[in-house]
Amino acid sequence: MPRRSRWMHLVAGVVAGVTLGVFLKLCLRTSSRTSIQACPEAAKVYIEPDPLAIIGLSPEETIENSNKTLVFVGVMTAEQYLDSRARAVFETWAQDLPGKIAFFSSEVSRAPGLPLVPLRFVDDSYPPQKKSFLMLLYMYEKYGDKFEWFMRADDDVYVRGDKLGEFLRSVDSRKPQFIGQAGRGTTAERDALALEYNENFCMGGPGVLISRETLRRVAPHVKYCLKHLYTTHEDVELGRCVAKFAGVSCTWSYDMQTILHHNGSGAAAYTGTLKRREVHRAITLHPVKDHRQMYRLHTYFKNLRIQELRERSLDLHRDIASSVHELGVEPNKVEDYVLPGGVPLFPDKIGEDGYLGNNKILGAPIDFNRYKADEVEDIVPFDFISKSIYSTSHSNPKRRIEAPLKEALDDVIREVMEIINAPSRQRGRVIEFNELLYGYTRLQPLHGVDHVLDLLLKYKRYRGRKMTAAVRRHAYLQQSFTSTEIRELPIGEPPPAEDPAILEKIEGIVKDYEDFDESDQQQASFLDFGKLNVRGAFESGLLKIHNNLPKVLQWNGEEYEYPLYDRRINFIMPLSGRQETFGRFMKNYKDVVLKSDEAVSLIIVLYLDSKNPLDYVNTQSLVTYYKDMYGKDIRIIQMGSTTFSRGAALTEGLKACEDDDLIFFIDVDMMFNHISLRRIRINTVKYTQVYFPIVFSEFNPDVVNGDDYNKFKDEVLVTNDDIGKFVEEEEEEPKSERELANLKYSEEINDDNGYFRQYGFGILSIYKCDFMRVGGFDLNIKGWGLEDVQLFETLIKSNLTVYRTADDSLVHKFHSVDCDKNLEKSQFLMCLGTKASTYGSDKHMTYYMLNHPEVLWPQGEETVNEEEKADQGEGENKKDGKEKGAS
Repeated sequence: MPRRSRWMHLVAGVVAGVTLGVFLKLCLRTSSRTSIQACPEAAKVYIEPDPLAIIGLSPEETIENSNKTLVFVGVMTAEQYLDSRARAVFETWAQDLPGKIAFFSSEVSRAPGLPLVPLRFVDDSYPPQKKSFLMLLYMYEKYGDKFEWFMRADDDVYVRGDKLGEFLRSVDSRKPQFIGQAGRGTTAERDALALEYNENFCMGGPGVLISRETLRRVAPHVKYCLKHLYTTHEDVELGRCVAKFAGVSCTWSYDMQTILHHNGSGAAAYTGTLKRREVHRAITLHPVKDHRQMYRLHTYFKNLRIQELRERSLDLHRDIASSVHELGVEPNKVEDYVLPGGVPLFPDKIGEDGYLGNNKILGAPIDFNRYKADEVEDIVPFDFISKSIYSTSHSNPKRRIEAPLKEALDDVIREVMEIINAPSRQRGRVIEFNELLYGYTRLQPLHGVDHVLDLLLKYKRYRGRKMTAAVRRHAYLQQSFTSTEIRELPIGEPPPAEDPAILEKIEGIVKDYEDFDESDQQQASFLDFGKLNVRGAFESGLLKIHNNLPKVLQWNGEEYEYPLYDRRINFIMPLSGRQETFGRFMKNYKDVVLKSDEAVSLIIVLYLDSKNPLDYVNTQSLVTYYKDMYGKDIRIIQMGSTTFSRGAALTEGLKACEDDDLIFFIDVDMMFNHISLRRIRINTVKYTQVYFPIVFSEFNPDVVNGDDYNKFKDEVLVTNDDIGKFVEEEEEEPKSERELANLKYSEEINDDNGYFRQYGFGILSIYKCDFMRVGGFDLNIKGWGLEDVQLFETLIKSNLTVYRTADDSLVHKFHSVDCDKNLEKSQFLMCLGTKASTYGSDKHMTYYMLNHPEVLWPQGEETVNEEEKADQGEGENKKDGKEKGAS
């Protein structure tokens, strides 16, 4: 009994201790949702944060002295959307506002890093009537004298800050204004809304703009409006309250449907193409249900803004060129011209950070004769556009309009129509595009693109005497190139927060922010472990980690260092048979890597080719020879008689690499040099960018050098072998081994020798950790091709940048392609396409067809009629004649 009593006392003590601990925990948490009332009164004190500090506005800033006080935007959100929609809004369009923004949510909401106002006694229930009215009251009490305009917005609306500022500055905020997209409800619910015949409301989704005077009149009566609600529609009740106490209704204007745009597609809104008239004209876009689309919209509008600024810079260059021409300054002396007072017109010269570009080119007037050819061969002809495109400079004179040109024409026509319709409101008419009848286009590499378009338009006049008529107009257009800008990207950006290897290293990091009424110690207690935002903790503590890193690992700062050219590249090469080709590759590898100090490792994934079994042994012997000779890192992964699969082979080779290794997928037919290695290291950025080089693919040497493919029959080509005696020989400086290797393993790049394989995606440079994060290859694909195409599409959809460029240092040597008819249809067609592309150029095929007309017009077999077949003797004679004719 004594022993049992001691055990019972021990268990009772543990239970009592845990119970007391939980009780104290709940009492000390002032923001807890528990309903226990036995906590000390001191623990219930709510310390409201400084309203100006929340939005980042100083007390000295007023309407008169600040450009950030035009508009205050209150975004209604909920606790569940703080880390998605609300954060996306704050990181995109909120940064471009001509004012400030705050997010309004329930009283228990917390979002470190966001300007959040948790409204007291408000929850996230729907409809959010109480939240909406109390938000307006908070705006008036805290910011009523700080801003000219106030905007009520949802967390699924995108706002174009530049256009919003331009619009609001054109309206008098001292008068009562209530601006939005007016509505009266659907026919079915119109009676339920209890609106008079002349009453309306501003639809809340696309946003509602309220002047300071309107807010001053309405805010004191918010509580009255809350007590006298007729419906559950928050925007309807707001409109009723504004009409009652401010004496204004929502703007009755058709333009509001364009300015504050609502897309009725629901979740699919703005997920397609953004090159649409309504998107370009809108100030707000609603709804953006997927917060990731918010970043896409923001990027698109930023690109439009960049385009606009570039066009303005061209106008300034043209003004400068016109002015100095009137002053009699020669074009070659413009860049060195000095203004009165000793101020240089262009202070920064070429090669300096502030260089503004070549004014002689950028300042050229808008004229189709800007470029004047010195030789007949330099003339740039126009291409004719109709249903097809006709070119004198293309090997196929008539062809379908390619997708890039079609998209470019659509962009040009859309811009032209926007320019034409800009004053349509004042003139009471609108002109719509109907059809492109025909046109001319040409690309001048120095200046830009010229267009001559014959447009069929539809003229509509809606003011005065209404009419509709078809109109045909010619448009002469020029798209001028702007100056080239170079932006350096740091190599070695910090890894993404979700990387598991990084998350393991940040345990114990303490957040560097203070929440409204909770200390860091309270938030980090064991009872709240499931609610910790690890990513937020990581981001806030990232700077602390960075400051303690060695210089060689730091990714920014003035003393930036990164071992760019010393990175080790891991070549992974699948191989099955092809001993002779492998020997050629190893000679290339020996001259570029083994004889130098290049940090490159080679991993060969070797399969047994049943047709050439000796190649398996010979390949291993050759690798052993080079390893013994140079002592460099060459590894073989033996796959034996396993069915060959390129994706599986590369995946198997990756297992021999570390997560931080730089990987380069290469084929045995590739030729490379030192320049190739340098580009691989520069263009591949961990966590940020992968490199898909567009390699130069050789044509069939028999075709390139064959007479049938390069001249007409009986044509004699005269070459002057003595031309060298007329050229004075110059002494050349001796070349280094590196330069000699680059020359040896390079190819003359022209249209006769080969082509850049734009559709090839097999050659790839990527870090292993990035490869694993996107899921790697689809190992269900067997046989030739397709696995690299699917990987490319996966990378395009990821958050990694896919960098593609023509790399003339990577040459794919010609080899015949055998397409297995047992392949899947898509793979077989791709294989046939590759086989045809590598045969020869268009010029080679043209010569061959003209030299062999029987290929174009084959002689058909002689037909035999049924009556002659009835005669057996005649049939035999006809059969003999048929065979002779066919031969």
